[in-house]
Amino acid sequence: MNKKLLITGTILGILGIILGAFAAHGLEKLIEADAIESFETGVRYQLYHAFLLLIIGSTSFLDLKFKKWLFYLVIIGLICFSGSIYGLATNELTEFNFKRIAMITPIGGLVLIIGWVVMLIGIIRNKVD
Repeated sequence: MNKKLLITGTILGILGIILGAFAAHGLEKLIEADAIESFETGVRYQLYHAFLLLIIGSTSFLDLKFKKWLFYLVIIGLICFSGSIYGLATNELTEFNFKRIAMITPIGGLVLIIGWVVMLIGIIRNKVD
């Protein structure tokens, strides 16, 4: 599981850097400044959670059960939160109307929060100081 967390965190980090550069240099002439700002919010949260997975995969303060839960919650949360923000920010560039699924963004945010709560519970239940 640790290797899976580390690999996923690394891939999310790589994609976050690529998407951030794309927002800064590729989208500036295609979408409005507020849409770029929204896109960058998605990138920022993706990178935060990439680092979270790297930290969790590198430590032993959570047992395997909590690591698995956290892994799946972060992946689902990022797909819903950051993914929907990417779609909404670039909505005018696609044929699909991402505004129809805009409610998925706060659901993704809630899933990410639940992931952090699961981590907190795992840390509290850990018997090792």
